[in-house]
Amino acid sequence: MDFPDIEKIYTLIDEKLQSWIENGIKHVPNLIVALFIAIAFGIVAKIVGNLLNKVFTKTFESTQIASLLTSICKILILIAGIFLALDFVGLKGTVTSLLAGAGIVGLAIGFAFQDLTENFIAGIAMGIRKPFEIGDVIKAEGVFGTVESINLRNTHVETFYGQREIIPNKILFRNILTNYSVLGYRRIEVPVGISYADDPVEARKVIVEAINKKNYVIRKDETAVYAQSFGDSSVNLLVWFWISYPGDPGFMEVRHDAVVTVRQALDDAGILIPFPIRTLDFNAKGSDNLNDMLVDNGSTAGDKRAEGRSE
Repeated sequence: MDFPDIEKIYTLIDEKLQSWIENGIKHVPNLIVALFIAIAFGIVAKIVGNLLNKVFTKTFESTQIASLLTSICKILILIAGIFLALDFVGLKGTVTSLLAGAGIVGLAIGFAFQDLTENFIAGIAMGIRKPFEIGDVIKAEGVFGTVESINLRNTHVETFYGQREIIPNKILFRNILTNYSVLGYRRIEVPVGISYADDPVEARKVIVEAINKKNYVIRKDETAVYAQSFGDSSVNLLVWFWISYPGDPGFMEVRHDAVVTVRQALDDAGILIPFPIRTLDFNAKGSDNLNDMLVDNGSTAGDKRAEGRSE
């Protein structure tokens, strides 16, 4: 068995080490510059992150959204610095492989967490568009209440029944959303019925005058009363007026006071709000007269009594 030449092996190892050392010495300046590039991008990322955090905090209602967007921007700056440093050292192939790997990983994460990603994107979009803010009264998908908080995945709404509803952001982003607070006012409708013997025009005048005396009524020139329909025992009217919303007094208190005010105004004017009444008209077209019916019934009863006596 022939043993390898130790001197030859030593020579090969020595040549390889010398080659590595020479290449390392040649790349020392590039390594130093690359290190400075990475450090510089880290400092830039920190400075830019602080500035963006202030801007995002003022722009978005949610501190979570602001913090996350700031972190994303900082990470992107750092990654750009690392890739530039690697490219400066001469590791272009490594940079390409890292970019390809990052794309594949991102695609896989996107498919695995599709619902989470969709809610996240919807949360950012709503943060930019601001269809509502914390404290607004909104209605969407059967949920009606006050917005408590907005985060990246969902929105918390406290209903007027005292429950907390958690709504995914994609639902609020996709579907119809009603914001009762954004305009600062709201219309209240109060239905009322008056008797057929009273004049709807006079009732309108009385109600409008009474409602417009209330301090909570705004845009008083638009306060109105309209005849809505014919009821079983009343002419149905609809009272419209505007209030500041949200405001004080609240919606329920205002509506309660409006109902009391309308009732008192009609009562003072002698206009009747009737109870349900059923009228039997035996003399309408196509029906028999009540007197004729009584006579016919009396005749029939007399004939039966006569027949009984004759038997």
